Amino acid sequence: MHDHRKLGRELSLFDTDPLIGAGLPYWLPDGAIVRHSLEEYIRTAERRAGYQHVYSPVLGKRELYEISGHWAHYNDDMYPPMDVGGEQVVLRPSVCPHHAVMYRSRSHSYRELPLRMAELGAMYRSELSGVLGGLTRVRCIQLNDAHIFCTLEQVADEATAALALIGSAYQAMGITNARYRLSLPGASGKYVAAPEMWQRATKILSEVLDRSGVPYEAAEGEAAFYGPKIDIQVSDHAGRESTLSTVQVDFHQPEQFDLHYIGADGGKHRPVMVHRSIIGSVERVVAHLIELHGGGFPAWLAPVQVVVLPVSDAQESDAAQLRDHCLSAGLRAQVVPAEAGNLGARVRETRLAPYQFIVGPAEASNGDVAIRLRDGRRLPALAAGDAIACIRALIQANDTRLWAD
Repeated sequence: MHDHRKLGRELSLFDTDPLIGAGLPYWLPDGAIVRHSLEEYIRTAERRAGYQHVYSPVLGKRELYEISGHWAHYNDDMYPPMDVGGEQVVLRPSVCPHHAVMYRSRSHSYRELPLRMAELGAMYRSELSGVLGGLTRVRCIQLNDAHIFCTLEQVADEATAALALIGSAYQAMGITNARYRLSLPGASGKYVAAPEMWQRATKILSEVLDRSGVPYEAAEGEAAFYGPKIDIQVSDHAGRESTLSTVQVDFHQPEQFDLHYIGADGGKHRPVMVHRSIIGSVERVVAHLIELHGGGFPAWLAPVQVVVLPVSDAQESDAAQLRDHCLSAGLRAQVVPAEAGNLGARVRETRLAPYQFIVGPAEASNGDVAIRLRDGRRLPALAAGDAIACIRALIQANDTRLWAD
């Protein structure tokens, strides 16, 4: 595997600067395309799965995190409060307290449940300088987060559906080496003291994993402070393991925030909160994808999807028209002109692009294109419109294949 820190800078995807600060990377144009493509993918997948997207502030009063339990159990990882207008305000370490308050702001009937609230939101973690590295350990995290407010009877189905979304996302991203872990509490005092709550949540998640048919192992000491969770683990180039996606069952915060819904009997009932993240933090998943694919991303994620290579200056105009045709079809395309070097050199220089369109005299006169795929295959000449339509269909389907055989 590749080191994403080295390759990410070589490919001009992201970088850091001491003036901005350690653990605070910035995204360059090509990296921003990868990030944007991931964000659009997950928003679309969530909308189709019945999620409603929201925005919430990255700041909250200290009292908010005292109620949620973060201040008591998690404040070593939080930034210190800021005194603003006589109040103590904190950069949020998590999105869930905001979503709990947003749920509480309106009355809810059992008919509305499950209510699925999603946000691609920033969170801040006061990581020590010694553990920071590239995109994997940062101090500002863009998390694909969501919270499902549901009845107890709906929890297992919602957690199972979240695992299915994770499986689909991993297939689209080309991730095949993930490992599933049931994360349980350990012997330390960092966990909420509620044995019955832990037993009930653990039983649900164990049954969900068994129902899903994925192999998993249990690990003590890895749970969230408020409940057990399913963690999906991946490894980096050095063999270090980290969590990419999670599904968590939380009985604690609905109690803390006094959340309720009106049941069929007209009485108040307590919902369960399912936390889930499909692709995890954008930073960590991009780091993993850089290392996994060596910069040769699946076509739907690639910063440049089609490179048009005119054989000589005589085909420059035809190449520009072909690029414009690609752009009109929604593909990310660019021309690398003949003046940039001989054809072989330009092919090597743009080898990470999924598709290379070669335009020589024959192709220019016939309106065809010769296609080289990133994996080395050369396809017979095709009408330009047909080639673009085939590629566009694969990209719109988030298909990892370069060509539909």
